[in-house]
Order: sequence, then structure tokens, then C-alpha cells
Amino acid sequence: MLQISLQLKALLVGTGLLAGTVDAIAGGGGLITLPILITVGLPAHLALGTNKLQSSVGTAVATYNYYKNKLFSFQVIAKGLIFGFLGASAGSLSAQYINSFVLQMALPFLMLAIFLYTLFSPDLGLIDRHQRMKEPFFYMLFGFGLGFYDGFLGPGTGSFWVISLVYFLGYNLAKATAYTKVFNLKSNLIALTWFAIGGNVDYEVGLFMAAGQLIGGLLGSHLVIKNGARLVRPIFLTIVFATIIMMFYRSY
Repeated sequence: MLQISLQLKALLVGTGLLAGTVDAIAGGGGLITLPILITVGLPAHLALGTNKLQSSVGTAVATYNYYKNKLFSFQVIAKGLIFGFLGASAGSLSAQYINSFVLQMALPFLMLAIFLYTLFSPDLGLIDRHQRMKEPFFYMLFGFGLGFYDGFLGPGTGSFWVISLVYFLGYNLAKATAYTKVFNLKSNLIALTWFAIGGNVDYEVGLFMAAGQLIGGLLGSHLVIKNGARLVRPIFLTIVFATIIMMFYRSY
């Protein structure tokens, strides 16, 4: 059991606050929290499970705030959530039998394409645009597809959701971020359930970090609601760029 000093409590709460704020705005909070959890001494499997606990709190708070301010509709994405559950289950099972090497090697280049496309499309996602795909079909297709990917491998799922919502449904970045939070919450809760069943969650550490996430999720979602897509764009680009660096480092 990790001994939690007063200084460590402050670090965990502060990390949760920062990560929750960033994650509510553009995703990528795990890039901040997971290294800290490993650095303070949690084994990798316990760090992953604990990370799901604390991130679920921030994501839930942000999701509720977005829903309360009518940035998304559960009625619209119901099919996506159902097919997302099916996809995540299929992906998790497939990961146990299929080698993910090729996808891991290709993933940094896919993320780089997203980064460059967003960077060189300065008006992308600043306002709502015309749909390229009908919402019911989109949520069925991408709910299953990205749910499968999330269960099979996972990194960058939130970024894939945001850019897909912007490109195919014409959502602005603020609206796309709100919708993405719902799917992130679904994935987090499924993963947390399995980690908890396996005894791979440090609840004391997770709850201290979750206290910061509670405030960060509220703060980040409030900033998006108040400032809209112009706030999301630079932070989204920063998160995607940081994810690319991490992926290239791990893969190559």
C-alpha cells in the first residue's frame, strides 16, 4: 500500500485539477495523470486502473455540465453508445488474439495526419458546417468502429472522435468535445469495472486525484461553454501533438 504524505496528497489533487481541466477542454488528461501515478510508485497495472477511477470522475462532471448546457443530446447518440459498447467488447476480446503491431506502428502517422489537417485548416470546427453523413448512420458506424479501437488499443480515441464529429457531422469543436466526453465516459466506466474486478485500483490514491478532477472537470467544461471552439482549437492541437510525440517514442 502506497504511503500518502501531505505533500503527495497535494500533488495528487493538483494533478487531478490540471488534468481534469485540460481533459474537459480537449481530452488528453491521461498524458498528465498516468506518468504521475507511475512516478509516485504505483505498478503499471495498478496505475492504469487507478487512472480510470480518477478520470471517470472528471469526465462525468464535464459530461453533466455539457448536458446541462444543452451541448449534446443523449437521444441523438443512443445508437453510438449501444454500438460503442459492442465495439469495445469485441475490441477487448480481439486484443487477446490478434497482434496489434501493425496498428501501433501506423497510429503515429494517423495522428500526425489529424494534427496537420487541423493545423492547416484554420477555420475547421470554429462554426457548425454541413453534414457529410447522417447522424444515425454515423453513430452506428463510428460508435462500433471507435469503440472497437478503444477496446483493442486505445490511445488517441478522443482525438479520433473529435475530428470525426467535426468532419462528418459538421459540429464545431466545442460541440464535438462535449459529444466526445460521453463516449469517453462510457469507455472509462467499462474499463474501470474490469480493473476493479481484477483488484487493480488503488482507491485512496484515486480518490485524492478524483477530488482535483471534480474541480477540473467543472472548470474546463465551463471554459468551453463560455469561450467555445476558439478555446478548444489550440489546446486540441497541443494535446494531439503531445500524443504524437508519445506514440513515436513508444513505437520507434
